[in-house]
Amino acid sequence: MRRSPDAALLEAMIETALEAGRVVHEIYGAGFRVERKADRTPVTTADHAAEALILQQLQAVAPHVPIVAEEEVAAGRVPEVGHEFFLVDPLDGTREFIERRGDFTVNIALVREAEPVLGVVYAPATARLFAGDARARSAFRSEHDPRSDAALEREPMHVRPVPAKGLTVVSSRSHSTPETEQYLASYSIVERVSVGSSLKFCLVASAQADLYPRLGPTMEWDTAAGHAVLVAAGGAVWAPGGVPLRYGKPGFRNTFFVASGTLTPRQLAA
Repeated sequence: MRRSPDAALLEAMIETALEAGRVVHEIYGAGFRVERKADRTPVTTADHAAEALILQQLQAVAPHVPIVAEEEVAAGRVPEVGHEFFLVDPLDGTREFIERRGDFTVNIALVREAEPVLGVVYAPATARLFAGDARARSAFRSEHDPRSDAALEREPMHVRPVPAKGLTVVSSRSHSTPETEQYLASYSIVERVSVGSSLKFCLVASAQADLYPRLGPTMEWDTAAGHAVLVAAGGAVWAPGGVPLRYGKPGFRNTFFVASGTLTPRQLAA
């Protein structure tokens, strides 16, 4: 198999996410301070520490690629972006982190020509790592204990065929909306799984679910890494009108979207 030209960069992103996850896990165990940003959303010392590490590491391996990172943007430091840039959420699922649930993740993505092409999602509390190269259509999962340098074997991931018995739908633990319930009413659903952060994309990518609709507000750094992993595993993320969700939008704000595996979902109205 021909080696992807982005293979070395993806490995650097994986190592960066693992190092940031170790920092997050240490703070999670030792205690942390919670503050409020201007928009009243919570931020912790773990968000800031992980983001500082990620910025340093990415600037070292790809010094000419702009980095759009959640806490930097909140502080008013927004870089000019062109055809290629990183999107970073150092602690996706801050509420899960604060409430001592294990669903929080470190998210790092590379966007190229408005598409997320590389993605890494690491959940340090549960030792789960997901990574993918969307253009190479190659995705895998593994386990990395943040207290150890040992790693288990990488297991390739692929989305699953649509189950004849009905769909497993993954949804947000904190952000369900009436629009989401209305959208799902037309599907045959056998199970609904509630999970926080970008792990929702990863459940679809790893053949544990079939559909993830998000009819509520998100930012691009919330979704880009999981989006890349899902596409790498054979899935897709659809914006209203049945077009792929794109990145580099004004304010880095997402439209509503639907993520799916092999299922072609009902389109959202444009």
